[in-house]
Amino acid sequence: MKYVSSRGQAPELGFEDVLLTGLARDGGLYLPATMPQLSHDDIRSFRGMSYQDVAFRVMRPFVCGGSISEDDFAEIISKAYSTFRHKAVVPLAQLDHNEWILELFHGPTLAFKDVALQLLGHLFDHVLTKQGRKVTIVGATSGDTGSAAIECIRDRACAEIFMLHPKGRVSDVQRKQMTTVLSPNVYNLAVDGNFDDCQAMVKALFNDLPFRDEITLSAVNSINWARVMAQTVYYFTSAVALGAPDREISYSVPTGNFGDIYAGYVAQQMGLPIKQLIVATNRNDILTRALTTGDYTVGTVSPTISPSMDIQVSSNFERLLYNLYDGNGDDVRRLMDDLSQSGSFTMGPAALRKAQNIFDSQQVSEKETKATIKAVFNQSAMTIDPHTAVGVKAASMKNADQATPMVMLSTAHPAKFPESVEKLTGEHPQLPAHMADLFERPEKYDHLDHDLDALKSYIRKNL
Repeated sequence: MKYVSSRGQAPELGFEDVLLTGLARDGGLYLPATMPQLSHDDIRSFRGMSYQDVAFRVMRPFVCGGSISEDDFAEIISKAYSTFRHKAVVPLAQLDHNEWILELFHGPTLAFKDVALQLLGHLFDHVLTKQGRKVTIVGATSGDTGSAAIECIRDRACAEIFMLHPKGRVSDVQRKQMTTVLSPNVYNLAVDGNFDDCQAMVKALFNDLPFRDEITLSAVNSINWARVMAQTVYYFTSAVALGAPDREISYSVPTGNFGDIYAGYVAQQMGLPIKQLIVATNRNDILTRALTTGDYTVGTVSPTISPSMDIQVSSNFERLLYNLYDGNGDDVRRLMDDLSQSGSFTMGPAALRKAQNIFDSQQVSEKETKATIKAVFNQSAMTIDPHTAVGVKAASMKNADQATPMVMLSTAHPAKFPESVEKLTGEHPQLPAHMADLFERPEKYDHLDHDLDALKSYIRKNL
């Protein structure tokens, strides 16, 4: 398997190099040169398999064939998902007669990011130990990626991690999950500004090639292809549980950085029969606007009770653009240059039609989000977090066929947003036992201005 940059001016790489590189040297994102295919018989054979066995079969074409053997990869998968609190790893819960919640929050940090990042940590460990190398990971988080990334890297000799979060714009639980990790290879930074500001600084570090080489920079954000690859698996496991490939399945996905919904698109391209992919956004609705009109214009981030989706620049959308423009890196680079220079770009009519044939999109207001949390609790005795509520509401508004099972991705445990949930349900969602003392743990983090040179100085000082 070879990987190419979405902007077409970086060398093709194998999986291990893509894993460690993160962002391509031309500023693009890596993705497979060709998409592996699974037949209906292949998918049908997943019935009755464990999550780990399906994960191995879905991801093997992306990983094996190079220097990671099949036996080693199977062991990496086994280790990655041994930390999850549910034997099914990502169980389905029935919400209505043909509506299902896919619970992605049973990992160590209670968010869907664990599904990919627990695997990523073990992949890093395996590859870097074998090569005798060490990397510096710098990432930005709107809430959940940070704690999941820290959990996968903490105490590993192969890496040090610097995680940026927007000061005052993540929940208290999200912040504490990051800042109470006192491991010596973990550095938390509260940055003035919003998530897009943090993400822009991280991208600037990757595009500063001398600095990037100086510190051996790597990434665990969803710009890393391995994150997307790992997320494709739960589309297969949930679909097969509901009758695929002999029936189509629809999905509604709370969407911020576009990685999770893009993984669904990848699963579809690999052969999974998906009828609908619904992009569910909160009032920061740049993706809904882009998929409706073709206009991708960056606005002001508006804080919401679903903070992990408070994003205006969705990094993984660039991967979709590469697909929509038939792999023409020049077209993608032109659009990204427009975005960098003017804060906007416009998708061409042909690309927009392709996107609309793949995705539906729906913006969900704060009022609708809150009403959905309350309604689900009252009608189904189920407690959901605000991000999940966005997906549930979007599904109810965009479901094109009531006879097709609708799966709504539940991306975080409600205990990560206790104040919002308690106000709407009257019940305080409890943290699992392994986090019961979270608010009693000491914190360690530093405050940083929104300043790229200050970030570089901080990294150099602490490495």
